[in-house]
Amino acid sequence: MSYYVQWLRQASPYINAHRGKTFVVMIPGEAVEHPNFNNIIYDLVLLHSLGVRLVLVNGSRPQINKKIADKKISPHYHHGLRVTNAEILDCVIEVVGRLRSTFEAKLSMDLASSPMQGARLRVTSGNFVTAKPIGVVDGIDFQHTGEVRRIDRKGICRQLDENNIVLLSPLGYSPTGEIFNLSGEDIAMFTAIKLQADKLILYGEEKGIFDEQGQLIRELRPHEAVSHIERLANHYQAKLLTTATEACRQGVQRAQIVSYAENGALLEELFSREGNGTLIAQEQFETIREATIEDVGGLMELIRPLEEQGILVRRSREVLEREIEQFTIIEREGMIIACAALYPIADSVAGELACLAVNPQYRHDGKGDELLARIIMRAQQQGIKTLFVLSTKTAHWFLERGFLPSSVDRLPSARASLYNFQRNSKVFEKAI
Repeated sequence: MSYYVQWLRQASPYINAHRGKTFVVMIPGEAVEHPNFNNIIYDLVLLHSLGVRLVLVNGSRPQINKKIADKKISPHYHHGLRVTNAEILDCVIEVVGRLRSTFEAKLSMDLASSPMQGARLRVTSGNFVTAKPIGVVDGIDFQHTGEVRRIDRKGICRQLDENNIVLLSPLGYSPTGEIFNLSGEDIAMFTAIKLQADKLILYGEEKGIFDEQGQLIRELRPHEAVSHIERLANHYQAKLLTTATEACRQGVQRAQIVSYAENGALLEELFSREGNGTLIAQEQFETIREATIEDVGGLMELIRPLEEQGILVRRSREVLEREIEQFTIIEREGMIIACAALYPIADSVAGELACLAVNPQYRHDGKGDELLARIIMRAQQQGIKTLFVLSTKTAHWFLERGFLPSSVDRLPSARASLYNFQRNSKVFEKAI
């Protein structure tokens, strides 16, 4: 089997999970200047083609710095923020206009033998961001440097409903007709919060957030991020981590930091189990729940290898669809990583635990115990007093969890009549 086929099969649960979701993506000005920029555009087009609703926010710091330097204007900063006077504002407007055209042009490419061929995208920009002046801080008048006052959620959602990509530039407009220079990171954060976006994706130069030993941190909770923000101090990654953390605290479920310098970083982060950057999650991105009909494909992918090894009884898609309400699953980032089924046995107060399966990568993380506890809870709610399990290769696992050796004779007649003597499964039972 080719690597491509294997990757596509592994990515399919994520493709289904991301379809119809809203992503806000922050692309700093440094990324526009990087040789990998075209690949980033290709990746975004691919997301759009897979049904992801995209809001892009572009930065412009290096381009503004260059324009100011070319005009020999002396920049002024206070607390890390640019003071935007009228002369600098003219530079900002010129740079932002050029960058907007760059993005629109890149997203309009239709080159043969390229990822853009036949894309036919529509990109929408506009006055979706209302701004207000920062004002005077510590005696310093920031003039045309502003902050986000309001995001036009309805306007943006209307464009997304029309299958358009929305592009937001780092400018905001006041009700009095003024123009303000804004932080792209702030626009991305407030937009993600206002839209209650499914993801906020932030591009930075580095792969993600690294710990003191130089190891990539794959996942953080907002409360865990504080110490890393303090440690990174004025580094741009600290700005990204602060933005991601605040977004999660205000309702965005997940924010991800990836590298604009690495080809395909976004796709690896979104469509692989390992990811590629750093995920900041509002809560555990792993859930345990009862299965629905939409989970049949993921269940088949999980249990098929165990069926081929003879560990589990084979179940066709039709059988799974018919029995789907009996299944409990653990889902991680859109992928089913563990499952178990509870079958009440007719004319008895007994039930059968069946089809307990855990993805090999997670078999040492206690997923089986989580499922067993959930199945026992479900069984008790249904008035079941005894739980039976039939196993050919996992006897010790059940013995270690309080199941006792039993026999076919102990099974209720409705289940004993279906016992497969050719498989010769061992029978265990547990009073619950």
